[in-house]
Amino acid sequence: MKEILNQYKNTDVIRTTKSAVVITGILLLTACSAPKVSTKLDAAKLPENFDAQRTEASNETFIPLKTETFFKDPKLEALLKKAIAKNPDYLIMQERILIANSHLKVAKLALLPSLDLVADVSGTHYGKYTMEGVGNFDTNFSQNITEKQKINEKLSPNYFLGAKVSWEADIWGKLSNRKKAAQQRFFASQQGMRLLQTRLLGDIADLYFKLIALDKQAAIYDNNLKTQEKALDIVSAQRSVGKATELAVQQFNAQNNNIHAEASELKLSIDQTEKALLTLLGEYGGKIDRSSDFLAGHLEVLNQKISVDSIIHKRPDVSEAYFELLASNADAKSARAAFFPTVNLGGYAGLNSFSFNTFFDAGSFAWQLLGGLTAPVFNKGQIKQEFYVSNRRQEISFLQYQNAVTTAFNELSALLHRNEAYEDVLKYKLNEIDHLEIAVNVSNDLYLSGYANYLEIINAQKNKLQAELDFVDIQLRNANSQVLLYKALGGGIN
Repeated sequence: MKEILNQYKNTDVIRTTKSAVVITGILLLTACSAPKVSTKLDAAKLPENFDAQRTEASNETFIPLKTETFFKDPKLEALLKKAIAKNPDYLIMQERILIANSHLKVAKLALLPSLDLVADVSGTHYGKYTMEGVGNFDTNFSQNITEKQKINEKLSPNYFLGAKVSWEADIWGKLSNRKKAAQQRFFASQQGMRLLQTRLLGDIADLYFKLIALDKQAAIYDNNLKTQEKALDIVSAQRSVGKATELAVQQFNAQNNNIHAEASELKLSIDQTEKALLTLLGEYGGKIDRSSDFLAGHLEVLNQKISVDSIIHKRPDVSEAYFELLASNADAKSARAAFFPTVNLGGYAGLNSFSFNTFFDAGSFAWQLLGGLTAPVFNKGQIKQEFYVSNRRQEISFLQYQNAVTTAFNELSALLHRNEAYEDVLKYKLNEIDHLEIAVNVSNDLYLSGYANYLEIINAQKNKLQAELDFVDIQLRNANSQVLLYKALGGGIN
């Protein structure tokens, strides 16, 4: 008898071993037939330094920017902090970050078994000519059951109270790669928020500097009007004694009215610019408190010796593209794992009975363990399509990342040159204004001495006005260039 039992046991072992070998073989064959994830994603190497004179090759880590030290304007700093707290677009982006975080949490939980508490109550009336009906009728006549085990034939109830568990074994990394993709997209969304923050702060700084420029130009018009009024008084006095003509007086009057018109138009621009800035701040109205001149500490940043790679990869647009590339790579790996068989484990445990009177008896305790292996066969066309799309999206993400890096490098290189060039432009323009100031004074003296006519006074004053306006315009463009530099260096607020 023992020999027979041992023979059966050995037979079971052999069968189990053969089954395991067959299953392993299927898994290996499936793994070999699955396509590979694209690995041709080599980014072009960044140059060691920019072309600007001040920038040299270095391995030092780039220090993140601070708006308070970069712009050095407390009033602008207050506006930037207000925008972060009130701007609707920025607040919307914060909510999207929370949504991305929730996706990440769900992806993490997908790796864990699912556990459900179940309470089922049902009642079934089986027909006399059904297998269940005949089986229940026959069971009640059995000598092997007790009175409690007899089944109600009119209405057969079924009570269950317990827990069910199911779990997909992440053998091929499908679920873990989904989690990684969600994690990288969460990081990308954080960088997207930094990018929006940088753009928002840049827009506010641009409008703020525009207001300062408009204020300075308004002051120039006021000062020029005073000079024009003095010139008009001189010409009017000259006309009264016959030393000037009516034509000269009318020319000066026309010039003064033109300046008044341009000054009025300037006031309109100031009002519209203030309204645009208030909109970004999420406020209905009021006045913008601002400085009287342009302030900046960007030269301290330019004097740093920092590595190109350190600067470029701290930019939010580059970081966002990089994390999206990692996410698309994880998506491709997850899509590849769909070619492999899926192993599912599960079971339940609880109280199960067809009689409420015996439901809480120890004999009503029931449990089950189960496992399944599912291998794709006829749906491989769909799986191949999903993998192909995921692989192509990874290629697109790589190209977008490479483009972001290239754009960032060339943009920053151009801005470094631009900031250096504006220093010379402003110096020469300031010298031009000094010479024109002298020219205006000389023209007045020459006119009184009879060595110059009224047209020379008008031209001298007009040239001086235009030069002063141009100087402010160049200051504004220089300030805008600093804002662009702030964005190119990664932006943010600290």
